[in-house]
Amino acid sequence: MPEQKVELFARRLDPGVQKAVHDNSAAGTLKRYSILGGDYDTPDELRRLAGQIRQHSIEHLDTYLEQAEKSLHRHGAHVHFAVTAEDACQAVSGILERAGARKVVKSKSMISEEIHLNDHLATRGIESVETDLGEYIIQIDGDHPSHIVKPIIHKNRRDIARSFEREGLGDYNDDPETITRRARSFMRRKYLEADAGITGANFVSAESGRLVLVTNEGNSRFCLAAPRVHIALVGIEKVIPSDADLAVLLNLLGRSATGQQLTVYTEFINGPALTGRPSGPREMHVIFVDNRRSEILASDCREILRCIRCGACLNVCPVYRQASGHAYRSVYPGPVGAVLSPLLAGKKFKELADLPKASSLCGACNEVCPVDIPIPDLLLKLRNRGHEEHAPSPGTPPMGAFAMLASSPLLWRAAMQGSRAMNLVPLDKLPLPYLQPWLKTRTLPEWRGGSFRRWMKSRHSR
Repeated sequence: MPEQKVELFARRLDPGVQKAVHDNSAAGTLKRYSILGGDYDTPDELRRLAGQIRQHSIEHLDTYLEQAEKSLHRHGAHVHFAVTAEDACQAVSGILERAGARKVVKSKSMISEEIHLNDHLATRGIESVETDLGEYIIQIDGDHPSHIVKPIIHKNRRDIARSFEREGLGDYNDDPETITRRARSFMRRKYLEADAGITGANFVSAESGRLVLVTNEGNSRFCLAAPRVHIALVGIEKVIPSDADLAVLLNLLGRSATGQQLTVYTEFINGPALTGRPSGPREMHVIFVDNRRSEILASDCREILRCIRCGACLNVCPVYRQASGHAYRSVYPGPVGAVLSPLLAGKKFKELADLPKASSLCGACNEVCPVDIPIPDLLLKLRNRGHEEHAPSPGTPPMGAFAMLASSPLLWRAAMQGSRAMNLVPLDKLPLPYLQPWLKTRTLPEWRGGSFRRWMKSRHSR
């Protein structure tokens, strides 16, 4: 996708797509408010507790990662550590090639999107099929997810019916039940043919070594039923201290993500099949992926690593509702993406440095975050970093001149007297070449000021 500013992308967005994103996001926010407020008298206290759990986890990540590794080994799982995205992809393809696996089924995993795993496997002749219905539609359309939880929030059933017809899954039929039945029939065959299953993990308990997966379609269970190899890609920040912490985090995750008290399928994976535990894949590999998370942990934006990928901040964000996820040019859209994506970009930070500016700083994202991430504060920190490390965006007016104007009462009064003239001349017609790129994308309201000082003077004289 060409690099475009979020506000420009929103202007060119198809009205149908914008309505789908807006309405679905708003509905998700209302469901969250209803169920969280109905089930808990003090939900904010629960959010703060969850935030403390997650903050403690990331601040002691070295300890808990080591403990998680030992617990996973105890259950018979193989543990790998990948520093970069390329390391993670190589680890996955290496495991598959050693196992002779040529067909893979995948459960929804944001980190696999982040490292572009499907593209990597395709270059090695390995078929990888997304089994989450939304992710599968994204895959066959050559599209990108537009939401962390609802990847096809920007599509409707007619779009899906056309995609299924094109892929030979049946004649055009936009009945949701028919679409689901056809997807189920197609996926069932893929599950049975697969040599390996790839999943992510919502959490990993350092104490017990359990991988926790939450889904609403049950596809992750099918990914582990027939294949002989299970590979779990896990961001290092997903480790939590103990199983007891899940009582808080899982209750908040379901309510924040989809307005459910609990997701339909919550799985606790203890390891591969062993003597006395005959079900499941014969091999289990857990790949902990860093991919610049250590750099984020060392930065002043480390709180973003608390994120549990619920998507609540996207649903409530007025900018996301207007622009859609594709405007963010990254796997992670919305307020969380405006913080996380530039940080994950590393040396390419400049390419995404505009994302922190795509916010009104209204604070709604912080208010709904189940782990109490101070997203507005982090956005301001990244705006400052962008200003310090890179030149201002083309056409941005110099603030030094404004500072001088605003700090001189005499100059300010003179400017106020002449400001009404601004209504007589279109801004883009002013003989200010340097400001033209800036003025072409902005409009100012009609000038109606200039009387405050007179009003204040009259009040002061009473």
